[in-house]
Amino acid sequence: MFKKILIANRGEIACRVIETCDKLGIETVAVYSDADNRALHVMKAKEAINIGPAPSSESYLVIEKIINACKKTGADAVHPGYGFLSENSAFVNQLEREGITFIGPPSEPIRVMGDKIESKIFAEKSGVNIIPGHQEIIKDSQEALEISKKIGFPVMIKASAGGGGKGMRIAKVEADVEDAFNSSVNEAKSSFGDDRIFIEKFIEKPRHIEIQVLADKHGNVVHLGERECSIQRRNQKIIEESPSSFVDEQLRNDMGEQAKRLASTIGYASAGTVEFIVDQNKNFYFLEMNTRLQVEHPVTELITGIDLVEEMIKIAAGEELKLKQDDIKFKGWAIESRIYAEDPERNFMPSTGRLNEYIVPSDIENIRNDTGVYEGGEISIYYDPMISKLCSYGNDRNEALSKMETALNNHYINGIRNNINFLTAILRNKHFISGDINTGFVDIEYPDGYKPYVDNDKFALLFSIAATYLYTIDQFRSRNQKTKKSFFEKSLVAIVEGSIFEFKTYDRQDNLIIEYNDEVISIDSSYNPGNPLAEITINGEDYNFKIERIINGYNISGYGFSSDIIILSKRAHELSKYMLEKDNRSNEKIIKCPMPGLVVSIDVDEGQEVDIGDKLCTIEAMKMENVIRSEVSGIIKKIHCSDGDSLASDETILEFS
Repeated sequence: MFKKILIANRGEIACRVIETCDKLGIETVAVYSDADNRALHVMKAKEAINIGPAPSSESYLVIEKIINACKKTGADAVHPGYGFLSENSAFVNQLEREGITFIGPPSEPIRVMGDKIESKIFAEKSGVNIIPGHQEIIKDSQEALEISKKIGFPVMIKASAGGGGKGMRIAKVEADVEDAFNSSVNEAKSSFGDDRIFIEKFIEKPRHIEIQVLADKHGNVVHLGERECSIQRRNQKIIEESPSSFVDEQLRNDMGEQAKRLASTIGYASAGTVEFIVDQNKNFYFLEMNTRLQVEHPVTELITGIDLVEEMIKIAAGEELKLKQDDIKFKGWAIESRIYAEDPERNFMPSTGRLNEYIVPSDIENIRNDTGVYEGGEISIYYDPMISKLCSYGNDRNEALSKMETALNNHYINGIRNNINFLTAILRNKHFISGDINTGFVDIEYPDGYKPYVDNDKFALLFSIAATYLYTIDQFRSRNQKTKKSFFEKSLVAIVEGSIFEFKTYDRQDNLIIEYNDEVISIDSSYNPGNPLAEITINGEDYNFKIERIINGYNISGYGFSSDIIILSKRAHELSKYMLEKDNRSNEKIIKCPMPGLVVSIDVDEGQEVDIGDKLCTIEAMKMENVIRSEVSGIIKKIHCSDGDSLASDETILEFS
């Protein structure tokens, strides 16, 4: 067994590998860029070594720096995690020449499966179902258009070296092809240093289901069941579960056997994942093979009890798999929610900055949180925006869903925007609950983007009750303590998204009573003023809310909603009708950068006339390209930046005349 393992990665996956190494008694070495000198994985490892500047192209992606770090620290093996060099066959070959073990498969499976074109050709020859398409390299957007017309729309334009949703675009009609092709090329070149593109038929309403495999160096291969990964945004998975509510035993066995056949044929040895597209009739087609540990591996670990990182290490050390296919048992249900630093209310723009507060649910049974951040740490513009992977486990899907919802409602982040409310909204969606999902779920359910505002009568009332309770606790009791009054009565009005609720409150210090429509509301809570989380029992039901004080009320979040609730006395509410409304219109003439990022391209000129929806520019942030389109018609007066410029959040890009 290895004595010292260097983790050639960062963030939560580096912390995850360190955890298993600690369990096995193996020393660990962390590598870090200048931006990560105070990162959690650096603190957790026994040793840490700096490998260069913040950009990954100058640090985490530089093979020589990783190998030098191995030599300097005496590491005899490298675990690559996922991303960065995890699927780089040249890296594996170089490690081999230096006598350092790569904890992953041999270089040839990585090379073949890492090429989306060659991998499909190999899969087809191995007897694995593949999607119809054009598997040769496409030289320009005009050729892409001709090929797309032959295949038939819609088509998927994909980077040959792609992964993680990067370098992938759907073209539904001819007019989409040029922009989709160019964006795929740019994103692929930026993310992988490889801008080769191919095209295949886009399967309507598909599910994305993958099979986890383990293979050793002695020819043994097993599969560990499937993961349902259909809930995606921009081809990036956000919620995964195992097993899939769609997969029956026959489909599981058929997919599992093809995955094992592919791994065996190519000489695979490590943990790997074979991804399939599955249509509504349960026909399945090979998508790709990820020759590394997957982001969503925890759900498989939870239902099988198998530590995949441990198995990878043992396989790399030459041990034979102790597991046989009949030994693999699937018990219970697991769900993973990926918590990202992004703003769902602003088209999921990345959010960077300091985690001022970071509260993770710790008292909920069967909850696992894989993270690489901590309270007081920073989310950098240079890397993936993932904060953590929150996982729940239950005896069945309903129990796992219930635990996940409770955990998300108790997961508090302050300082940066995040997608927790969005994830909760998905979990509460009736189609998700019934299992009626596909990879287009987010676009179908949120065609105009995600709006968290309370539009549900039940929760409008619940949020108003909660805000009234909090207001009474925060305001009346502090005043009562000063004036020594033992009794206080007040009529209050709660306003949430245009809905108005009138309450009567009676506070006797030790007995708070709230009435609505002449009925007493049963309410109980151990809330302490100043706490950002409040568990409140309303009419016998327990609710968890995240709260923030605002002028004249509270912002309350939870259950997929987030709204400002204004609390006024009845008299103040009556007088407010005579107040002039403030003009909150934004300056539509100024286009500002929605997040810190790099200007990939300015697509208009000064003096040019543009219409609503025209492309203005492309900004790259956290390794993803974001196209900014015009929301007005007009003439470009001045452009304030150029291609290649780095912009801060809200920095002006251009202005209209």
